[in-house]
Amino acid sequence: MLRIVKDNAASLRARSTLVEDPKSPEIKATLDEMLEYLINSQDPEFLEKNPKVREGVGLAAPQIGINKRMLVIYYENEEAPDGFTKYQLVNPVIVSSSVRQCYIQSGEGCLSVDDEHEGYVPRAFKVTVKAYDALIGKDVQIRAIGFDAVVLQHEIDHLNGVLFYDHIDKKNPFKEIPDAVVL
Repeated sequence: MLRIVKDNAASLRARSTLVEDPKSPEIKATLDEMLEYLINSQDPEFLEKNPKVREGVGLAAPQIGINKRMLVIYYENEEAPDGFTKYQLVNPVIVSSSVRQCYIQSGEGCLSVDDEHEGYVPRAFKVTVKAYDALIGKDVQIRAIGFDAVVLQHEIDHLNGVLFYDHIDKKNPFKEIPDAVVL
């Protein structure tokens, strides 16, 4: 089972490097292992047998000690064609984002962060991301809105050495964000 790197590790603050060959078997094997971890983390039976594992919806390679630009996302989504949002993204880039912001009312969490960091995390309400999706074996352009956009931005931040709590206003963590969509 994968070991999750915690937020006190210097590697989580490093900028990840591009994956030279997104189609390599080694990259695919790592992404498959990361996706399996997320799927297991959402299985109540697995969590009961592995109480130290926390539920997650996204995992970036730096969180398992690999500073390469790749991430996986997996969660139930009734609007998705098969009922799940599921990606294995390599070299993802946000190519556009909305001016309008959003935030999750209850705050964000992270598999690499054990301590509570209360406050609003302002994010773009809409983003467009280009990447290679190893799950389907081709380049994709993802247009994401709301929660989907938040998850993508959170994971891409990891590739840039940024953690969610870096976005929280230190002086006023629950400062209202004008015209933001509350999720």
